[in-house]
Amino acid sequence: MARLTAALTFTGLLALGAGSAYAAGLGQPDPWQLGYQEPATDIAERVQNLSWWLHVLAAVITLFVTALLVYVCVKFSAKNNPTPSRFTHNTTVEVVWTVVPVLILVAMAYPSIKLLYYQETVPESELTIKATGYQWYWDYTYNVEGEDIVVESLMAGKGYSTYDEMVAGMKAEGEPDEAIPGEMEWKLAATAPMVVPVNTKVRLHVTAADVMHAWTVPSFGVKVDAVPGRLNELWFEATKTGRFYGQCSELCGRDHSYMPIMVDVVPQEEWEERLNGIVEEYAARTGKPTGVKVAAAAVE
Repeated sequence: MARLTAALTFTGLLALGAGSAYAAGLGQPDPWQLGYQEPATDIAERVQNLSWWLHVLAAVITLFVTALLVYVCVKFSAKNNPTPSRFTHNTTVEVVWTVVPVLILVAMAYPSIKLLYYQETVPESELTIKATGYQWYWDYTYNVEGEDIVVESLMAGKGYSTYDEMVAGMKAEGEPDEAIPGEMEWKLAATAPMVVPVNTKVRLHVTAADVMHAWTVPSFGVKVDAVPGRLNELWFEATKTGRFYGQCSELCGRDHSYMPIMVDVVPQEEWEERLNGIVEEYAARTGKPTGVKVAAAAVE
């Protein structure tokens, strides 16, 4: 019984911990992380709160059923019950074990459907960006004064088998130290992030050019498939500045694990400067003079 009690206690704590949002940092996973990443949007906060309470409910049900099984095993063992009772039905018990699970499912369904509706209903957005998945990278399209500005985002340090090899290789290629990802960011960092302003409703159109991909950022609480020939969408409003990482979450082929997502959420006063830099980089890379001087209000 002592071992059983210890095992049940550990199981309950593990179940509760799985819904905790306080075991990980902001924007990226941590070593030995147990729970979710710190939420950076209202969507992620709602998802994690619902998950927490569902884990509490699951833990309570698990402990109750296990305790009931232990009680039955002890109460009706051959030692404690030498003359077994003979019966086939108990109407009260059968009604209870039918009605109670139905009520539990209804109690779970209502907040789940309410949250799903909130996630899927895209509000009037202040910024629209298009994300396109390729084998194996993303590009992001900003529409600035009617002109599409496309940024290609590949994995930083791709092609190296170890972190030390990547650092040595990138230094040999002349990359500055600040461009070399840290050990925790290796395989998460990209050559160019998607840049969005903080406290701004962003509508993201998502598609793919070849096979199915999936655009996901855990700290935002968003995930949507990128399907060739189809335009899906999601929305988010980041309430915290910083760098946020995700990865393609669809098995898209040989280099599936080398397809990171990186989003920079910047203060409003920095947004125009960063967007101007994106336009200038696009003009330099493509040789197409844009003549566009970006203002935040000009972005659709």
